[in-house]
Amino acid sequence: MHATAIENLIEKFEGLPGIGRKSAERIAFHILEHMTKDDAQAMAHCITEAKEKIQLCPTCQNLTDTAPCKICSSPKRDKSVICVVESPEDVSAIEATNEYGGLYHVLHGALSPMDGITPDDIKINELLLRLANGEVKEVIMATNPTVNGTATAVYISKLLSPFEVKVTRIAHGIPIGSDLEYADKITLIKALEGRQSM
Repeated sequence: MHATAIENLIEKFEGLPGIGRKSAERIAFHILEHMTKDDAQAMAHCITEAKEKIQLCPTCQNLTDTAPCKICSSPKRDKSVICVVESPEDVSAIEATNEYGGLYHVLHGALSPMDGITPDDIKINELLLRLANGEVKEVIMATNPTVNGTATAVYISKLLSPFEVKVTRIAHGIPIGSDLEYADKITLIKALEGRQSM
């Protein structure tokens, strides 16, 4: 129906999470009809630059363009607390509350035996290495309140039992089955305030 170049553009947008065929078409036609060639090239440059420059923080595994990232290197952060999350989007969601002042650890996924995701496929070993110096006193498990997120939190809490750290879980103020990145600020604040020992 569309020219090949348009169809290719639509397919690329359709491959993004949360974008269906209709939304992909609207985005593609917006770019073609309302963006100048310079704006389109600037957008393409931003994507390419981000792919080239963004890396994983060697400490917390979050996405960053510095090593370590700005959160890990900040002298204002409480280095005795680590909040464990599944994705970089979850870090952004918690940071938006302006209520948490500790560090993070990004797993880049959750355990899912049905999908073949094992402990070796996510950043659990990197978390254990961070606890070796004894500086961390509390690990907050802020994985999503899904079956896989909860199983991941329980698995990690068992791995942390030999360490002298308090392991807590964010309260279930977040609806079961949802993702942290979609939670509102108040819900996230209450979830952090109501965390419990595991």
